[in-house]
Amino acid sequence: MTMGKSVTKAVIPAAGLGTRFLPATKAMPKEMLPVVDRPAIQYVVEEAVNAGLTDLLMITGRNKRALEDHFDREPGLEQALEKKGDQGRLALVREASDLGPIHYVRQGEAKGLGHAVLCASQHVGDEPFAVLLGDDLIDEAESLLATMIDVQQKTGGSVIALIEVDPSQISAYGCADITAIDGEDYVRVNSLVEKPAAGEAPSNLAVIGRYVLHPSVFGVLEKTEPGRGGEIQLTDALQTLAAGEGEGSGVYGVVFKGRRYDTGDKLSYLKAVITLASERVEFGEDLKTWMKGFVS
Repeated sequence: MTMGKSVTKAVIPAAGLGTRFLPATKAMPKEMLPVVDRPAIQYVVEEAVNAGLTDLLMITGRNKRALEDHFDREPGLEQALEKKGDQGRLALVREASDLGPIHYVRQGEAKGLGHAVLCASQHVGDEPFAVLLGDDLIDEAESLLATMIDVQQKTGGSVIALIEVDPSQISAYGCADITAIDGEDYVRVNSLVEKPAAGEAPSNLAVIGRYVLHPSVFGVLEKTEPGRGGEIQLTDALQTLAAGEGEGSGVYGVVFKGRRYDTGDKLSYLKAVITLASERVEFGEDLKTWMKGFVS
């Protein structure tokens, strides 16, 4: 397989309503929920930048203005911190706006993840691109996205991230039927099933919110009829690409074994906050000491 166009663009769908966190998300985007002292979405943007992606597009919707404000400069706040000589907090405030240019487009209507990705077609054009879902928080020490980009460049197809889950939990995910490839640390995806019943799942490999997609996915999404929940499912488009032939066809999987949190799930969100807080130099040890006493 010859090397295709390099991957420089990231698409971050962030138009969801965040109903699982109501009433906290009634007036605030779910992506702005803090994980210690950074909003969840900032971890995702940082992950994209750390993987070498330089052109970021966020798919937003109504009441998501706070996302744009967070990654924009705030001269009044910066001046106030500078005047106080608070260089530490000033650096933290500027960190978000210094991540690089972020573009925004509105989804307009909540028609599913496939539709959200399709909204990026004009910006992405004819290049492979990454998709990072804001609900999935990947440990910053991991190199999942960089590995997926390497696999996309090697195969010329599309790449999805997979994790092993307890078979009883697979009905909450998209599920992959896979074939191992000799000598490779990635797998071929034969087919995908969206949220199968536990007894009917082809494996216990669940699809999580990281993708590196060939641009041919746009043409498939344009023809993809609404599926489960009346929404245009990205899984259905990937199923078509997995079964197809020719340029841009073929879907591959990277099985991720590192730390990942679903910040759209209350328990997993709390685990993310506690885990990351306990690793902070300034108060981690105190927190762990307190937790031991609290638990006992």
